[in-house]
Amino acid sequence: MNTQKPYKTKVSITLDEDVIRKIRYLAEADDRNFSQYINLVLRKHIEQNLKETNS
Repeated sequence: MNTQKPYKTKVSITLDEDVIRKIRYLAEADDRNFSQYINLVLRKHIEQNLKETNS
């Protein structure tokens, strides 16, 4: 059984200030840090788009 955490890569992006505030709020409400929440949202978005593309 592989117990290693998934490999992470550091990236730099530029976001609008209002988007940052909203993400911070939503991340805190979901008991996650900023990066974890962005990763979760992007993963869900990608999965949803792949489902729609493959339908």
